[in-house]
Amino acid sequence: MVKDIKKIVLSYSGGLDTSIILKWLQETYKCEVVTFTADLGQGEELEPARAKAEMLGIKDIRIVDVREEFVRDFVFPMFRANTVYEGQYLLGSSIARPLIAKHLVRIAQEVGADAISHGATGKGNDQVRFELTVNALDPSIKVIAPWREWNIQSRTHLIEYAERNQIPVPKDKRGEAPFSIDANLLHTSSEGKVLEDPADIAPDYVYQRTVDPVDAPNVPEIITIGFETGDAVSLNGVKLSPATLLTRLNELGGKHGVGRIDLVENRFLGMKSRGVYETPGGTILLAAHRGIESITLDRGAAHLKDEIMPRYAELIYNGFWYAPEREMLQALIDWSQTHVAGEVTVKLHKGSVSVIARSSPNSLYSMDLVTFEEGSGSYDHHDAEGFIKLNGLRLKTLAARSQKLGN
Repeated sequence: MVKDIKKIVLSYSGGLDTSIILKWLQETYKCEVVTFTADLGQGEELEPARAKAEMLGIKDIRIVDVREEFVRDFVFPMFRANTVYEGQYLLGSSIARPLIAKHLVRIAQEVGADAISHGATGKGNDQVRFELTVNALDPSIKVIAPWREWNIQSRTHLIEYAERNQIPVPKDKRGEAPFSIDANLLHTSSEGKVLEDPADIAPDYVYQRTVDPVDAPNVPEIITIGFETGDAVSLNGVKLSPATLLTRLNELGGKHGVGRIDLVENRFLGMKSRGVYETPGGTILLAAHRGIESITLDRGAAHLKDEIMPRYAELIYNGFWYAPEREMLQALIDWSQTHVAGEVTVKLHKGSVSVIARSSPNSLYSMDLVTFEEGSGSYDHHDAEGFIKLNGLRLKTLAARSQKLGN
């Protein structure tokens, strides 16, 4: 346990866990606690968090709208790389943690706090993401992780502690939360309880942001997304801010059942975890970005990006957003986006996103080269013969040896 703490900045959601953590920090460290609540577009009213913090005696309460910063400086740079972890996960939780931790450090520096605290459990990835970010931005700040320090080991103990300290215990119509939810402007994540056994089908009520594709409209919807230097900037010809654009894509994707995945992933700590994720706007954005890259990126650049993407995704998932290797990869990725501009038309229908048209002033696509009709003469079919011979030379040599050896 960290000793001699004078002031703590707590990442505070206003939920049961962080309200208990707040009380526990006051009792254990007997020092001032400052709360920080990030408005990441989670779709919840944040003023109740302020009211709970006030009820628990907090004088310095910070609620900050970081939606534009989140999309502009974290989500969009990640999507320039077409980032997907383990083939499916669009990293909705992973990419939010370095932003939250960045503000925790900023506030700690402003108020002269010597520690920050978070509500991540000792089994999850978030503890790593928070603490690696603090290490990278200000290693002098100590980190308090209550789930690794206190003797509360179960939900029953958690509720008992809350009741002893007059902390309200929220209950839904089922009596208690049947699973854990993390939400922001990019995604909704559901884990635990009814989802713990991957052999069980997720109940319909788990899905928060998307309709069942079966119940989605029968008529497809066609939309056009505009890009500049790799970032989405407009929807159907209307310029929008990053957060506004992603919000609108979420609405459209949710309406058509886009962006649902049921995933068993490999956590950084070594265990497997089952989660249900909904990323409607991000799924549309990924398809559209790949669509515009298909006509604006050179083959070599595109293939190199695809090769480094899994490494880049792993760095974000594991909490290394502020590590030099992630920043080095980002520089390469951002350079590749110099000419990635234009418009992509996509069709949304029954859970699917299909790119159906794309255009760019920087297009590398040549009608003259690919046409089956007679072209301008810039391509000579006879050149292909020498190209094939040279590329086949080593294969012929290998085949000749095999025949000689009787293989």
